Amino acid sequence: MQKLVKMVSHLLVVWLVALCFASPAAAKLSTTYYQKTCPNVEQIVSDVVTSKQITTPTTGAGALRLFFHDCFVGGCDASLLVSTNAFNRAERDADDNISLPGDAFDAVVRAKTALELQCPGVVSCADVLALATRDLVLMLGGPHYAVRLGRKDAFASTAASVAGHLPSPNMTMDQLISLFEKNKFTVQEMVVLSGAHTVGFSHCSEFASRIYGFNGADRDAHDPALNPRFAQALQKACANYVEDPTIAAFNDVMTPGKFDNMYYQNLLRGLGLLASDTALTADPRTKSFVQLYAANQTAFFEDFSHAMEKLSVHGVKTGRKGEIRRRCDEFNNLST
Repeated sequence: MQKLVKMVSHLLVVWLVALCFASPAAAKLSTTYYQKTCPNVEQIVSDVVTSKQITTPTTGAGALRLFFHDCFVGGCDASLLVSTNAFNRAERDADDNISLPGDAFDAVVRAKTALELQCPGVVSCADVLALATRDLVLMLGGPHYAVRLGRKDAFASTAASVAGHLPSPNMTMDQLISLFEKNKFTVQEMVVLSGAHTVGFSHCSEFASRIYGFNGADRDAHDPALNPRFAQALQKACANYVEDPTIAAFNDVMTPGKFDNMYYQNLLRGLGLLASDTALTADPRTKSFVQLYAANQTAFFEDFSHAMEKLSVHGVKTGRKGEIRRRCDEFNNLST
């Protein structure tokens, strides 16, 4: 009985601490937010994105990247979905977002369109993106996690707001940790969110410096942290990347279409594609977490779920601080 009391007390303390650190806006979100106004919201989104993923298998990885880029710049408010207009160059046209895949945007637009037919003017684009990302992770074999709802869509979206807010492949570990800490994420949460690289691909330009003329050496010199055979295969695959910048390689060469812990196993074998990936195994602050997730997929899934729940409420807008867009790619007031 005493053990049970202690366990309940511990859980209560954890809950109270989490509540204290939750933002006032995030505290207003709820998994039942649309229970009366649009009760089938989750099923509608799921049906649409499932169809999209079956038709275009790269959609899931694209949505994950889209969601992260949206949340880390001003919060999870669908500002990234807005298109540039005559009055404004939008977030999605910033240099760091140019390569985001169109299929991920399309999945959200389709889901929003379906919702507008059933529940016009009720569900925000920010909520659609959060739900779509969760459902697509699940479709790829990843974990299910709760998505609290009630976000509002941003009133602003500017390309100028993006610089310095997103991680880049060539950042040092100090820079990466600093960026995540600035957004209230721990080193472990940074490592577990990096596990999203278990799906998707990266363009050759993002890792070319690792496979050609590394550190100013001859053309065939590659980063010694890379498995030699892997480096040689990448050199061949990316040979024409300057002429064709669309050439890319899978982030996870072993199971590229499956959400699993293979990404971490690959890192320990010298099969990390990006410099920022490989750096996770070299730094003592992060290496132990890589080893943990490489050995234990259950731990990875549990921690990834918690990190995604936290990410999904990062910087959310509620009440009058946002709107419910009629279309995800434009503000209700077009002069914005």
